[in-house]
Amino acid sequence: MDVVNSEVKQLGGSLHIDSSFGQGTTFTIRLPFTLAISQALLVQVHEEIYAIPLSGIEGIVRMTQDDLSRYIDDAGSRFEYAGHSYPVHNLGSLLGQGAPVLGQGSSKRLPVLLVRSGDHRMALQVESLLGSRETVVKSVGPQISTVRGISGATILGDGRVVLILDLGGLLRTGGVSLYAERVAPVAEARKARTLTVMVVDDSITVRKVTTRLLERNDMQVITAKDGVDAVAKLQEHIPDIMLLDIEMPRMDGFELATHVRNEPRLRGIPMIMITSRTGDKHRKRAMEIGVDRYLGKPFQETELLGTIRELAEEQSVNG
Repeated sequence: MDVVNSEVKQLGGSLHIDSSFGQGTTFTIRLPFTLAISQALLVQVHEEIYAIPLSGIEGIVRMTQDDLSRYIDDAGSRFEYAGHSYPVHNLGSLLGQGAPVLGQGSSKRLPVLLVRSGDHRMALQVESLLGSRETVVKSVGPQISTVRGISGATILGDGRVVLILDLGGLLRTGGVSLYAERVAPVAEARKARTLTVMVVDDSITVRKVTTRLLERNDMQVITAKDGVDAVAKLQEHIPDIMLLDIEMPRMDGFELATHVRNEPRLRGIPMIMITSRTGDKHRKRAMEIGVDRYLGKPFQETELLGTIRELAEEQSVNG
């Protein structure tokens, strides 16, 4: 019960236990009304698990991989079901996780969710269904809240954090796959050498979000949880660019930047410091150490990507 009491308190509630000898025990759990509780379907896409509100799911069908390939390849085709037309898309592509891998001629049928938001309908192919759950919706931080298609997050019984998808945001894209939007720039980028970026931050959420952003833009990512971890990984890998936080345990961003600039083997690596400490004092200290750019949290995706490309171009010209 200690674990239950701890979890309830974290949600802002309370647990009261009333025991009567020879009769039993009554457990009273009170939770604030501000908590949003909803039914959601858990689905797997590549290696990730997402939650989709059941209120937006009209039905679930299974399609052969040949049929899915035909629908996905032909943007003008529609799947007809119960008098409605659904454009068919792979959920992983919409989320920027890459193109679907479909085996031609395979007899395996894959699950397809028929979803609706307002007047918009879409059929979303996923890899597997993991069952429905009652979820407590938690708000996400400012960095994730700006991502289209994400409405919140929930925590599973085993401690895993699962993002809750915003069907309205996904469907309002008009069925344009984020993957398809990136095919041309990604193909163009692959003509050049792939950039390797080291992300150093003690927040696992920041590392995960930043890694996904960079990998979607065809960059290789090395992550480190603090300066000491980064120094160890720099023994084996020399990245093209480093992204640093300031406040980290064991070795903070200033100490790590100083180490990099004093190490002949590493001193040429461009560094971008991304921190919530946006005061002039910290910015000035970073520039004195030799940090190339200084960005505030939460960062804007376009600004960060533009800064990385700018430093990479300068490095290639000078190198």
